[in-house]
Amino acid sequence: MTSRANSGSRDLHLELRANIEPGSRTAREQLITALRDGIRSGRLSTDTRLPPSRSLASDLGLARNTVAEAYAELVAEGWLASRQGAGTWVARTTAPRPVPRPRRIPAVPRHNLMPGSPDVSEFPRSAWLASARRAITNAPVSALRMGDPRGPLALREALTEYLGRVRGVRATPESLVICSGVRHGVDLLGRVFGSRRPIAVEAYGLFIFRDVLASLSVPTAPVGVDEHGAVITDLDRLDTPAVLLTPAHQSPFGMALHPARRTAVIDWAHRTGGYAVDDDYDGEFRYDRQPVGALQTLDPERVVYLGSASKSLAQVMRVGWMVLPDALIDPVIAAAGGAQFHVDALTALTLADFIHSGGYDRHIRRMRNRYRRRRDALVAALAGFDLGIGGLAAGVNMLLTLPDGVEPEVLRRAGEAGIALHGLSLMRHPLAGPDTPSPDGVIIGFGAPADHAFGPAVDALCGVLSATLR
Repeated sequence: MTSRANSGSRDLHLELRANIEPGSRTAREQLITALRDGIRSGRLSTDTRLPPSRSLASDLGLARNTVAEAYAELVAEGWLASRQGAGTWVARTTAPRPVPRPRRIPAVPRHNLMPGSPDVSEFPRSAWLASARRAITNAPVSALRMGDPRGPLALREALTEYLGRVRGVRATPESLVICSGVRHGVDLLGRVFGSRRPIAVEAYGLFIFRDVLASLSVPTAPVGVDEHGAVITDLDRLDTPAVLLTPAHQSPFGMALHPARRTAVIDWAHRTGGYAVDDDYDGEFRYDRQPVGALQTLDPERVVYLGSASKSLAQVMRVGWMVLPDALIDPVIAAAGGAQFHVDALTALTLADFIHSGGYDRHIRRMRNRYRRRRDALVAALAGFDLGIGGLAAGVNMLLTLPDGVEPEVLRRAGEAGIALHGLSLMRHPLAGPDTPSPDGVIIGFGAPADHAFGPAVDALCGVLSATLR
C-alpha cells in the first residue's frame, strides 16, 4: 500500500503491505516500522512535519486511532515530537545519514578567459523580466500546450524578421526550427545525414561539433583552412553529404570566408546535391568591418543556417534556431522526435517578446561596445609581447599565436595561475594532414569576465606569458 499524505503543502510517501485490517495491531506495527525506517535512513529529516493523524489515516485507509497510537509510541521513543496546536514532527535521527560518494567537481577558475562565453553579469534582467511578464500574460492557452514541432510560432515569427534584418537570412516561420542550441542542431543534422559518409568540417574548428557527431558514429573529414578561410576545393576529394563552416568569422582564426569561396561552396552543393551548414559564429559582434552576411543568403535551398542566444545572452538559456531548406524540414523534425519536447516554450515566448520589443537589439549594441573596449584593452596589454594576434574583427575571442612548442607550457602555467582558456591544438582535427599548418597558440575569451574581473584576468595572463617567454 503506497500513499502520499499531505500536511499543509507537504507530501509524505509511505509503503505498507496491502490487505491489512485498518485497526489491527499489524497495521499499527507496520506504520511504526515505516516511519522509523524513514527517519533512520535520513529520508525524513529532523523537523519534517507529518500529516495530522486524521489525514494520514484517510490516505492509508487505516483507523484514526491506529495512526494516533503509532505517533504516540514514536513520540515516547523520542523519534517524533508533538505539541497541541503545532502538530507532529520528526524530533531526531539516530543513524548517520548516508555519506554520498565524493564527486569530482571542476574547480571554478579565478580568471575565466574561456572562448565563446558572454559576460552574464550584464544579462538584461529587468528587460527580460518585463518581456516574460508580457509574454506569459498575453500568451493564448494553446501556447502552453505541446504544439508545432518546429517550436513556438511567436519565436519563429520574431526570428524571421530579426535574422532577415540583421543577418540577411532568407527565412519564413515555416522554414525555422527551434532547437536547444547549435550543438543540438548539429546533432539533428548528423542523424538526418546518417553515418555512411563523413561530414566535412574545417581542419581547425569547434571540437564540440566533432564530438557530438562522433557520439552518433558519424565520421568527420577535415578540409583545410588558410588566410581566405576554408579551402573549398578540398571538398572535391571527399564523398560527403554536407560541410560545416563558420563563414562569417572562422573559428578559431577569425577571417571571413572569401567571396569567391562562398560562391564555390554553393556551386559544390548544386553539383553534388550536398548541403553547406552555416554556423553563424559571432555574426552579431563585429567591430572593425562591415558585417558579413549569412552564407544562406546565396541559396536557401542548399544552405542550413544555425544560430543561438548562447553568446548574445547566456549559454544556460539553451535556445537555438535552424533555418532549413524545404527538403530537410520534415527529416529534421522526425530526427528530433516529431514533437516540441526539446524547447522550453516559456523561454521561447519571452525571447520572442524581447526581440519584438527591441530589447534584444539594445542589448546587442550595448554589449558590442563593451566587448570592443575589452578587446582594445587586451590588445594594448599584449603589445609588449612579440606575438601574433588574430580574430579581432568580430566575436568575443582572440587568437594569440605563440612560438613553436610553447603552447603546452603556457597552458600549464595558466592552469597553475587559475586562468581558464583553450589551446589552439584542441581545435585541430585529428585527421588533419601534414599540409595543414599546426601553429602553437591560445584562444582568449574576453567576453566572460565581469568588468571588475577583466583587468586582474589580463594581468594574470600577462604574468604567465612573461614567465614563459622570458
